[in-house]
Amino acid sequence: MCVSHLVQPLTLLLVLAALAGCATSTAQPPRPRGPDPYFTAMYGPQPDEAFPLPATDISKVDPRFLRQQVPYVTHEPPGTIVIDTPDRYLYLVQGGGMALRYGIGVGKAGLEFAGEARIGRKAQWPRWIPTSDMVAREPERYGPLADGMDPGPTNPLGPRALYLYQDGKDTLFRIHGTTEAWSIGNAVSSGCIRMFNPDIIDLYNRVQEGTRVVVIQAQSPMEPAMPPVDAPPMQTPAEEAPLAF
Repeated sequence: MCVSHLVQPLTLLLVLAALAGCATSTAQPPRPRGPDPYFTAMYGPQPDEAFPLPATDISKVDPRFLRQQVPYVTHEPPGTIVIDTPDRYLYLVQGGGMALRYGIGVGKAGLEFAGEARIGRKAQWPRWIPTSDMVAREPERYGPLADGMDPGPTNPLGPRALYLYQDGKDTLFRIHGTTEAWSIGNAVSSGCIRMFNPDIIDLYNRVQEGTRVVVIQAQSPMEPAMPPVDAPPMQTPAEEAPLAF
């Protein structure tokens, strides 16, 4: 009888040990450190561009600045671009209380501009010319480039640029790509609104000329929006007009 009573506890212990072994063998391996593969693919190389783009290095980027769909409560209608300068975000408003959010870098011009504008011009692989103020402020850096820089992988505007207009006139305010991926999420010395190159390409493909753009410096995006109006006629700038970046 003593042996019989011992068999049951021993059997139970053996069963529990076997289950523990199974649990150990089926445990998921720890996830490797580094960017999520979803974002790695999103910011991968783009060999089909006029100037093939390498993969964007996002290894040191705060994930909140990577392109993603997020809840966003605003009075602005779908299709509006809202630039939240203090938080370093650009939102493309969608329906159902959602928006596509992109991380941005902000330069001096981006910290000065506020209010509403329209996309008056879109350009693929644009030419860049520093403004006279930029040349005067940093002659050693921008003086040699006063006549402009042709499109290409070293051009500060990157692969795409959106030019903002007010009342049909060029504001010299731009949304564009960048050669400095590390600057996204930061305030940098020069320029307007810069985005990761894959992000400006994505945004460029989603918006049209005439798209309304609201630039916020401090006020809440929940303040009532002005009623949408038809886009004013746009004036195409001269090919060699100074372009802020």
